[in-house]
Order: sequence, then structure tokens, then C-alpha cells
Amino acid sequence: MVGLLRPFGRAVTYTRLLHLFVAVVWPAVLQFVTDAWWIWAVAAAALVPAGLVPAMRTVEGLQARLLLTGHPHDRGGDGDGGGDGIVVAPSSSWEDRGRLVLWLEARLLLGCATGLLVAQMLYAVVDLLASAAGDRPNGGVAGLLGPPQAWHIALVPVLLTALAAAVWGSGTLITVLAVRLLGPSPAERLAALEERTEQLLERTRIARELHDSIGHALTVAVLQAGAARAADDPAFTRRALDAIEETGRAALEDLERVLGVLRDSGKPAGSRPTLTDADRLLESARASGAEVDADLTGPLEGVPGPVSREGYRILQESLTNVLRHAGPVPARVRVSVEGTTLRLDVRNPLPADPPDPARGSGLRGIRERAALLGGSASAGPVGDDWQVHVELPVR
Repeated sequence: MVGLLRPFGRAVTYTRLLHLFVAVVWPAVLQFVTDAWWIWAVAAAALVPAGLVPAMRTVEGLQARLLLTGHPHDRGGDGDGGGDGIVVAPSSSWEDRGRLVLWLEARLLLGCATGLLVAQMLYAVVDLLASAAGDRPNGGVAGLLGPPQAWHIALVPVLLTALAAAVWGSGTLITVLAVRLLGPSPAERLAALEERTEQLLERTRIARELHDSIGHALTVAVLQAGAARAADDPAFTRRALDAIEETGRAALEDLERVLGVLRDSGKPAGSRPTLTDADRLLESARASGAEVDADLTGPLEGVPGPVSREGYRILQESLTNVLRHAGPVPARVRVSVEGTTLRLDVRNPLPADPPDPARGSGLRGIRERAALLGGSASAGPVGDDWQVHVELPVR
């Protein structure tokens, strides 16, 4: 019982009724002044050219959001009309204009029917109360029941229940129609989906970049701190602290840049490190105790920005995996540009507990970066070594 009464404790139930009445105010006033029922036909005809005006969709959309959903800034409804949203952008196609004309006509028709129904039910309630009090009504529902009787008052709750059902039902129906006729067109849905997809891809890229940068910095810091404590050599400790400081500063720069992008989505991401900055990665790995034999050949400075930036992150993650899984071991790094292909190879002695190529988040991130650029990546044991091999198209 309480659930049935809950809608009548919400303001939106009554604002929906107001929304319907607003649509019939001006035809009702003209009909009252002229006493001509053809005014309603004129009103219906006048809505056709009005619906063809692009800005009318904005007016109707804002009205519907405010009065039908109670959330003028939200795209979704309040649960009765679905979550597809009500658009407030001007009509951009003839399909939008056609749906707007249908909306205006449906709103006028439903508003007229609801207004007449509510008025007749209120009149009937008054007649029944008067009949129960002993007054003889002139026609109406009470007049059909014969002479005035006290029991006529028992019909008042029935009519009030029907009136409540009419108010709630008409409000729900107009909200459903608003979502269908004022909702986004297929083209608008596609554009919104593409925008959402771009946002998700950007978030994924930021998360991956933070994983690579911060993960590398933490791995270097942990290894350096452990090596310094084990060495018990003041000179080595100073070098380790210098390496930790340099790596930490680089990670903080990456973090600050990413946070800047998150704070202002319209702000350019700024310069990110490329393969021409690979020496910083190599020195960081060497400072962690790894013997890195690096060979960088080819015109790396001519590699396109997106490919060079992703190549840098792939190399960073590969070296991080070496330090994390194998420790400060000898590693061979080969980066070369051969024709239209950028090749990256990182090899190190096979650790006692090699990572699972199918499950490691770092290896998965390397494959994802390569796939986004149309390249390929593989990782696994090669003889007595563990190798990460990546090929990226240079276009």
C-alpha cells in the first residue's frame, strides 16, 4: 500500500501534470474567449511549422527535463522514462524535426485529454459530496444515481483513486513519449558512443602510462635501496641515492603531467619522452646494478611522435620487468629503425621464476601498446635468455 502511494509524495508527479496543462493553456484561453471548438484544430495545425524550427527542440527539451524528470542538467530520466536521455540540442535533421512535430501533437492531445478527464472527475467528486449532503445535483454522475443519498459519499474514494491513477498514468506516458521523441537520434547516439569510447581509451592510456612510469620508478628505488644497504659502502650509497632521486623526479614529472590532463581535459598532454630520451632509462637501469649493453641504430629522431613515445614506454616496461623478475642482471637492448619498421629487443638471462607471458600486466601492456599502433609484440624464453621482441610500423 505504501508503495502505491509513494509516487504521490514526489514533486515530479505534479510537475508532469503541470507540463501537460501548459501545452493546452493558450488553445483553452482562445476557446474560452471565442467559444469555438475549431480553435483546437487551428492549434494542432500551428504546431507543424513550429516543430520545424530547430530551436524549438531546445525549448521543448529543457521544459521536458525540468518538469518531467526533475533533473534539468541530467541526460537520463528518473526511472519512469528510461535512461536514454532527453536532448536539448537544436534539430539537426529532418528526422529530428519530424519527431518534434509528433511530440508537439502528442503533448497537445494528451494534455487536452488529461485536462478534460481531471476536470470531469473533480466535478463528479463535488457532485457526489453535494448529493450526500442532500442537495440535488443537476446532472453529472450523482444525477445518474437518482435522488440524493448519503451512501453516494462512498463513491468519492473510488473517484479519487481513479483521479490519482489518471494523474500518475498520464505523467508516466508523457515521460515515455518524451524519451522516445525528444531522445537522441541514431546519429547522435553514435556520436555520443564515439565520444565515450575516446574517453575510455584516453583513461586506459593514462592508466597504462602511470603503471609504466611509477612502476619503473618504484622498482628502481627498491633495488637501489636494497643494494645500498647490502653494500655498506658510503660511495655506493650516494650513487644509489642519486639514482633514486633522479628516477623519482622523472616519475613525479610524469605524474604531474598526467594529473594536469585529468584536471583539464581540453589541455594538451604536453611533451612526453621519446626514444631519443632512452639514455635516461638505460642509465637508470645501470644505476640499479644491471649491466645494460645497448645498441640504438637508425634515425630514431625521425620516428613519428606517437610511435616513438609508445616505443619509449615499451622499453621502459621491458627494463622494469628485467629488474623486477631477474634483478640486476646483464641485459642486452637493441633498438633499430629498418625501413618502415621499428624493432625493439630486450634480452636477459632467464630468471628462476620467469613471468607468465599470458598473465603479466606489464607484458599485457606491451602487447596492447604494440597492437594500438598496428604492430606486434612477443615475450618468452629463447635458449637460456628471456626475450621481449616488438615490431612497430613507422608511418
